[in-house]
Amino acid sequence: MTAWVDSHCHLQMLDEPPEAVLGRARAAGVEQAVCVGTDLTTSAAALELAAAHPSVRPTVGLHPHEARHLDAQWEPLLALAEAPGVVGIGETGFDLHYRHSPPPDQERSFVAHLRLAKRLGLALVIHCRDAWEETFAVLEREGPPERMVFHCFTGGPVEARRALGLGAFLSFSGIVTFRGADAVRAAAAATPAGRTLVETDAPFLAPVPHRGRRNEPAFLPRVGEGVAAAAGRPVEEVALGARAATAAVFGP
Repeated sequence: MTAWVDSHCHLQMLDEPPEAVLGRARAAGVEQAVCVGTDLTTSAAALELAAAHPSVRPTVGLHPHEARHLDAQWEPLLALAEAPGVVGIGETGFDLHYRHSPPPDQERSFVAHLRLAKRLGLALVIHCRDAWEETFAVLEREGPPERMVFHCFTGGPVEARRALGLGAFLSFSGIVTFRGADAVRAAAAATPAGRTLVETDAPFLAPVPHRGRRNEPAFLPRVGEGVAAAAGRPVEEVALGARAATAAVFGP
């Protein structure tokens, strides 16, 4: 069976015991999952899940939707970020599609996360929606961290090349299987195997043929197959490259 690593999911948001979710993932060949925090509560839950399940690795961060809470949550998030086993800072960045937090708050939060990732030597997990210029401007002004990944990459080959030029890794979600996502598929084809990760972003963005359902890590092979088809590579090659890329970003 082909072995996979889910580079970005939110197990703490799924409405059933993690043992059941992780059991189905293992049966589908998904050996590890990076469980991503989006605020103080979900970051703490990610650490708890990782402590209970060796196949889970946690990140700590404040989603751009929650950036307006930076002052209230930053100090306790710092304490979580320094806990043993944390592999990444974020997800953080910009979401100018929904703007649940004002853009200036999103930028301030992104900068704080970026500087923390540098200080701790951890990967930066970037969320970017309708905000390519804003995201690249911060990275170019501050200087990118040693390791960073654009999660749920939604750009085309132009944005992919620009991100890769800054040293980023790109993670592709179920969107790569959607009928209208030609630009994302072109970006996947333009991304070297060693810089390509795959993710579910569960419980969001289930891939075809599960689109419209609650997503889970067990669906990750469908994402990998979508990347393989877009890039013209064998599925096993995509899986092997994604495992290596995930280890390069988050550690072995």
